[in-house]
Amino acid sequence: MSEWEKVFAQNLAVPPHAQRRRTRPPGSTAFRCVLKHLEGAALTQGAEYQLRLSLFDATYHHFFGRTWKSGRRAAHATPLRPARAAFNETVYFHTSLNHPSISAVVEVVAMSGKGDGGSEQLSCGFGLIPLFGSGSEATDAATQDRVLKLYHGTPRALLHPRFQDPVEKNKYLMVMEKSHLQYTLKPHRPLETIFHLLPENLLMSGLQTIPGLLPAHRDTSDCLQKPRLMKPVTCYLEGLSVRLYPSLEEFEEELLDLLNSDRLLQANAAPDGDEVVVRERRLHVGVHNGLRFIQAPQVAVLVPETEAARGGCPGVPSSGARGAGQALVLRSRIHLSEMVPHPAFGVCFQLEYVFCSVGRAAGKALPGGARGEAANMRSVRWALWSPVLGSSEAEVVLPLRGGPCRSPCQALLYRTPPSGRSSRQGKHVESGTVQFHVSTDSEEHLVTAAEILRKDRDESEQPPTPSLSPSAPLRMAASPRGPGLSVSQLSVPPWGRGQSPVLRGHSPRQDGGITHLEATLGSPDPEPCADDQLRALPFAPLQVPIAAVGLQAGSSRTQLSRASLARLHAAGFPEILDHNQEPVEISEPMDPATFSLRLEEADPLQGNEIILQFLAFGRDARDGAEGMWPRTIFLTFQFYRFPPVTTPRLQLVSTDGGPAVRGGVPAQLLVRVNKDGTLSTGPPGLELRYLVDPAFLRAGEQRWFVRYLAEHSLQIDVWDGDSLLLIGSAALKLESLLRQGRAAIRTHHKLEVATTEYEPEVTVMGREALRHGALQPLGVRVAVRGHLHLCLANVGHLCEETPAQPPSPLLSRSRLVPVPDGPGSILAGSRLSISAAGGRRVSRARRLAEVDGELAAALCGRRPEVRLVPPAIPSEATAARRRKLRRMALVRQQEDTSGGRTPQASGWQEQRARHVRDLQIIDAYREHVKGESISRMLSQAITATRTVHAVLGTAEFFEFTLKNPYGVQHTVTIEVDHPELSVILDPREWRHFKELTKSVTPVEEEMFHLRDDLRPQVYLRPNETIRIPFKYQTFSADPAVVTAQGPAGLGTGADTVASSLGKSGARQTKHIQVSFQVSGGKPIALLRVKVEPQPHVVDQTFRFYHPELTFLKKTIRLPPWHTLPGAPVGMPGGEPEMFVRCSDPDIICETKNMGPGEPQDIFLKVAGGPSPQIKKFFVAIYTDAWLAAPVQIWQFYLHSLQRLDVSCTAGQLARLSLLLRGTPAPRRVQVFTSHPQELQVDPDGAFLLPPNGLQDLYVGVRPRRAGSRFIYLNLVDVESHQLVSSWLLCLSCRQPLISKAFEISLPAGGGRGCNKRITYTNPYPSPRLYFLCTNRPDLLQFKEDSFEVAGGEVYTIGLRFAPSQSVGEEEILIHINDHEDKNEETFCVKVLYQ
Repeated sequence: MSEWEKVFAQNLAVPPHAQRRRTRPPGSTAFRCVLKHLEGAALTQGAEYQLRLSLFDATYHHFFGRTWKSGRRAAHATPLRPARAAFNETVYFHTSLNHPSISAVVEVVAMSGKGDGGSEQLSCGFGLIPLFGSGSEATDAATQDRVLKLYHGTPRALLHPRFQDPVEKNKYLMVMEKSHLQYTLKPHRPLETIFHLLPENLLMSGLQTIPGLLPAHRDTSDCLQKPRLMKPVTCYLEGLSVRLYPSLEEFEEELLDLLNSDRLLQANAAPDGDEVVVRERRLHVGVHNGLRFIQAPQVAVLVPETEAARGGCPGVPSSGARGAGQALVLRSRIHLSEMVPHPAFGVCFQLEYVFCSVGRAAGKALPGGARGEAANMRSVRWALWSPVLGSSEAEVVLPLRGGPCRSPCQALLYRTPPSGRSSRQGKHVESGTVQFHVSTDSEEHLVTAAEILRKDRDESEQPPTPSLSPSAPLRMAASPRGPGLSVSQLSVPPWGRGQSPVLRGHSPRQDGGITHLEATLGSPDPEPCADDQLRALPFAPLQVPIAAVGLQAGSSRTQLSRASLARLHAAGFPEILDHNQEPVEISEPMDPATFSLRLEEADPLQGNEIILQFLAFGRDARDGAEGMWPRTIFLTFQFYRFPPVTTPRLQLVSTDGGPAVRGGVPAQLLVRVNKDGTLSTGPPGLELRYLVDPAFLRAGEQRWFVRYLAEHSLQIDVWDGDSLLLIGSAALKLESLLRQGRAAIRTHHKLEVATTEYEPEVTVMGREALRHGALQPLGVRVAVRGHLHLCLANVGHLCEETPAQPPSPLLSRSRLVPVPDGPGSILAGSRLSISAAGGRRVSRARRLAEVDGELAAALCGRRPEVRLVPPAIPSEATAARRRKLRRMALVRQQEDTSGGRTPQASGWQEQRARHVRDLQIIDAYREHVKGESISRMLSQAITATRTVHAVLGTAEFFEFTLKNPYGVQHTVTIEVDHPELSVILDPREWRHFKELTKSVTPVEEEMFHLRDDLRPQVYLRPNETIRIPFKYQTFSADPAVVTAQGPAGLGTGADTVASSLGKSGARQTKHIQVSFQVSGGKPIALLRVKVEPQPHVVDQTFRFYHPELTFLKKTIRLPPWHTLPGAPVGMPGGEPEMFVRCSDPDIICETKNMGPGEPQDIFLKVAGGPSPQIKKFFVAIYTDAWLAAPVQIWQFYLHSLQRLDVSCTAGQLARLSLLLRGTPAPRRVQVFTSHPQELQVDPDGAFLLPPNGLQDLYVGVRPRRAGSRFIYLNLVDVESHQLVSSWLLCLSCRQPLISKAFEISLPAGGGRGCNKRITYTNPYPSPRLYFLCTNRPDLLQFKEDSFEVAGGEVYTIGLRFAPSQSVGEEEILIHINDHEDKNEETFCVKVLYQ
């Protein structure tokens, strides 16, 4: 018997009453009961006693749960007290039956020996412990002990029909005089953390072992007092198949015959022609620890092996591979994240059949749902596999169990075959087998418990499960699989169709020409031989690089016509006013060749107010067949160093009139959408303002901002506001924002919104893709979706007067911490100067209670009636007011004394004693903090402060002036408490930064010595002053993961949104301490670096959609270095080498120099998260080896989607289903797709997703062209406009067999089109219904989409070819499908447009 079976058999419990189970509340209350000692005159000296605890429901006279038994304790008596038996045992349990009639029954049992060696048990009495009060809440958690009175007899008396609740009303119960049990009972909150391990109403002692819990630590032996969970291990079950004896057909045929006979017997009817059929075959898979299921079992739908093979998806194990007969297979893997490496943990499998009764109507099957009958579910088999620590993966074969045996499923099971029928088979497989492949992604792998517990197992119970030894064959990690379980709902609704859902599977795919082996091959031999080692060959992954040039901002802008300007002007957009409140006229963008930096620097209006007005969005004429046009949109972008912007939803509203231009769609106005879904009543469009004031810029940043406008582009992503799918991106050159001495400038732009589709990985076609300049990648398709109309404006403003700042040409500035020469500076190693340059510093003495909060709190604690003034610097007016108040109090006191009311003498004594105590407190406090205060003041005297404005990837260089204050030489050790701040040790790097910052201080060779702990040391002569070079550089950017996707509101609904650099710096400031220590750890100087993070510029954005929980491997081709904005001009030595750094240390990002004249690529390897998580990270590109300042910063978004592989044929409908899992709250959701013409879903509208429920989504895919491609599927909350889940459908579409080919010629450039006819002959002898479809509905329309033709007859199909605007050749396919939408024939028509 295995460990799981022992735990399962020892902890079987009686369920509560059926009425309680139907009305069980959701929450559960945990209790801790300590049974201390039993005392009374009824106890016999020397006799042994035992306590037994059970749960009882007085309302239904029902015991439930499992009786807990204590150890045997002997009773001892003393002359001063009666006999007592000490137990001191603790019992834990939890229950959700919070009713006053629920109680715990304690039974006292006397144990005595028999002559035959056994023991005799006699019940001496019992008592009832109430668990809940009258209000269904737990009883008062008092810490003191309670006394439980005992009654004569046994607890069986509670089952008597005359028993009444409460107990006090029962006249039949007699109290045991002078006998009681002392106990404590209180709620135990720590037990709530293991509710998933401990079943309800099961009484457990802290000394018992619960699978999944770590043993008690330290001196306690109670593991439930503070339970600690074991670390789980994630495992995957793949290639699962179920075989039934003797075959699947015979098993189901016998089962259906018995069910049909049982149906007729219950109805007492004769055979009526109806029959019971199998609707669905389900497999419940869950992890069980012998006590309960850790989580609700997963439900997967199984299909017969032959039916899955007909689906055309390779990879299904054939019948010959797994033995004779037919099997039920599961094409998706099962992910179990709750497995724990414990012998009592097991994976439970339950095979369940769903039946329905069908009849015959007009020769067709009539489903039971149409007859108003509900489906019937029956459990037929179950199995359990117990794994523990061991190897990584292996094949597992388990026998199925059935018949009248207890199982974790708590259900009656179908009988096992008679013993006579299993003569040819082993007894361990007479009920069938379940076979699967198990693997784990943890370092702690799993094998069967049969290997570890071989000696404790009964060999006759079941055959041993094969162990997963390290020599087991390893399988290469296949591509991750999506959620293709096709799981039905647990509650089966009536079916609307006559067939059951078909499971659509997928096959493993390779990520390119070479599959990367990432499996661990085990540990090597202790003494490897040189001949046994494989030699690594030069290898470069043959991955097709994608181009990094992205969208061409120069070519994406088109000129607006006068008609378009007239329509936009009549829409009523808000006017843009300059600083004189005059309207800014629309002008043409300036020529970049005429740009002058001197004009910008000499402009008196140095303040820039950047205004972006998003006006309209129109559809491109070439996007006629790409997809549905959105109803609402929202935009995302980032301007300069301002935070990223996600606009609110904007609805597309059509303008009155306006013909289409060149066959396109007129632009639709953008109108704000309120939170309640209504349109805003304000002016149309969305306006955003950015205030760039030199008062908030760093030194020299104004010139950097002007260069940013002259050289960079703004990338704008356009999203569908309903489906949350990316429509496309547009790039806009910002050079039109340069005013060049003008007060304001305003330009209109019409940008092309294009989308880039990355097809699945393709093989490299020779060396053509790797040649220099081959920026058009393979497998990438760019399509123009629409045009975005927007207005750019820059309004100049007078900036406020700011203190003089030293000019500097770069963002990374070089500053020296001041040399201690003049007064007022903080000297390294000197005392704090009290005098300041130009006058004296006067400070008024204050009370200690006013300057120290701790002392004030201590004095307030001694004198609660006196409220001290909070520590603050008092002014002269405040001090004068206090003196007047004290004088007034003395005057009133003297008046009271002269009036005959003499104060008590004891009052003065109490006041004097109080003052004495306060002085003692003050004196003790001063002695306590004296050392700390002196040390703090000395540290402040040698501390210098430096503020660093950190930007991602940019090195901030500065030098610290260090002076040796002593008359002897010292070796100073430099300690820095943060890795992002470092000392520049290489003199070449030091010299490089000094050249960049135009610094004239000297550079010293071999200045530092590195200790063994890598801390630098520098030698200082007596009273010598040197400069220590520092560099601060950070590559971390937050947030790294975005878990939600959707539009966000800006502000409180205003139409204009303003942002300023000075107000957007809400980032967290951090402090870094640098200590300069001599021998003995004594500091001679301290440097406090204050780091204020600043936003950074994003030059380009990449978005990748990839399957969840897999690695994304991409190669990005870097453009020629001289085309990058910000690259140095005229660099000697030809093309420089490029370097990259990533903001996420867990991402592999590297580049290699392939030699002169060769292009340079960036290789990325990113681990994706669970769907629908979005991971964001940045990559900085440098052209210098010291990584001073990046020339480009790229932003990457990795959208993790659930992957589903679909193998289909062009023009033919492929059906599959997806499982939707509900969230904790009910949601109104809708499914959207990126290709609605090729993919349909059911339900296609908004529907309610129940909380924590399961629901099937049926998908039909009819691709129009062959090849590999991606289709995106989003499940969106239509109320909050948030992404709930997303899928990535990887289509592998085959070209259908062409049976006939035609060729016609048509005129191009317009016209009326052309009508043609073709014939089709029905090859079948019976009448057939056919459906027509084509891959180019924009060029070909059918006279009738369907037709019916008799057997052997000929039908004429009418075709109408639409005119084309361009000259060329098009191949149009005509698909003729049958009534099940399967392709019968395909015709090809080659159309020549001349």
